[in-house]
Amino acid sequence: MQAAAAVRNPHLLAPSAGRARHRRATSTVRMALREDGPSVAIVGATGAVGQEFLRVITDRDFPYRSLRLLASERSAGKRLSFEDREYTVQDLAAPGAFDGVDIALFSAGGSVSRKYGPAAVASGAVVVDNSSAFRMDPDVPLVIPEVNPEAMANVRLGKGAIVANPNCSTIICLMAATPLHRHAKVLRMVVSTYQAASGAGAAAMEELKLQTQEVLAGKAPTCNIFSQQYAFNIFSHNAPVLENGYNEEEMKMVKETRKIWNDKDVRVTATCIRVPVMRAHAESVNLQFEKPLDEDTAREILRAAPGVTIIDDRAANNFPTPLQVSDKDDVAVGRIRQDVSQDDNRGLEIFICGDQIRKGAALNAVQIAEMLLK
Repeated sequence: MQAAAAVRNPHLLAPSAGRARHRRATSTVRMALREDGPSVAIVGATGAVGQEFLRVITDRDFPYRSLRLLASERSAGKRLSFEDREYTVQDLAAPGAFDGVDIALFSAGGSVSRKYGPAAVASGAVVVDNSSAFRMDPDVPLVIPEVNPEAMANVRLGKGAIVANPNCSTIICLMAATPLHRHAKVLRMVVSTYQAASGAGAAAMEELKLQTQEVLAGKAPTCNIFSQQYAFNIFSHNAPVLENGYNEEEMKMVKETRKIWNDKDVRVTATCIRVPVMRAHAESVNLQFEKPLDEDTAREILRAAPGVTIIDDRAANNFPTPLQVSDKDDVAVGRIRQDVSQDDNRGLEIFICGDQIRKGAALNAVQIAEMLLK
């Protein structure tokens, strides 16, 4: 079967209710190929997030009438199996790559998005872009569906547009911080991140595995993706360091939070660290509020928040870990406690873990696509 095999009848229907909390099927394959679905393209289909796009589409029964898998010339021609069908990966640069596409999910890096995103839009597609290329463009919505769905108000299928996926660390942080912000208004947020290999792509994940084997065998570690040993080590995030001393990853959190919350005055500072974990990020977050907020009320707020799970058992010393959230949709929150350095219950400390590939990237993008079908 060709990668863009189409079915007639382009009428689009929203996914049925109850799909938002699906988890990966273990015994059956859900068939999301439907005549009333949109035509979907995945750019970067052979990468870690591209592969996760496909898994999320299956898990959520996201409807599509045709599926086109696109990648670089190097990956073009590869065969991929998906939902009992075989697809040929097509060259992203080929003429007409986006002809007839309704939704294009991009995860191939900023330079690819800047080069080919406008071409997809010109063909009438809505691009959901996972790179940083368009996030701070004032005309491009930067969206976490549980946080600021109103930013999508003017985006419609059939009218080419770009919607940006926030940085993975921003998504994971704001899933927990936003419900509290709505209740008591965050004045200042201090974030320390502990970021997994998946944030640097599939090759980084493989290098972490290889380095672990090499170090345990007494060999010098192979350092192709990172400039230093990653296994059994932590180091400052590998993003370029700017003149102000922050690295690009840290400043993404600062700028994106202000845009998503539509609050240019909120004070945000971040320190981003790379840790030898495979695919889920952890974040320590300190929040200072305009209004008092006690920890019991905070737990109630977070318990009711969509996409959030609380793991906060002090007696058992059981709190969120990357392993607990790996391959899960929800962000987990724990260590919920008053900040003893602030008076009048105007500060909280929380600890968050979330799957970087899933909610930090692919799931969030597919949720944005789902909003287009409503």
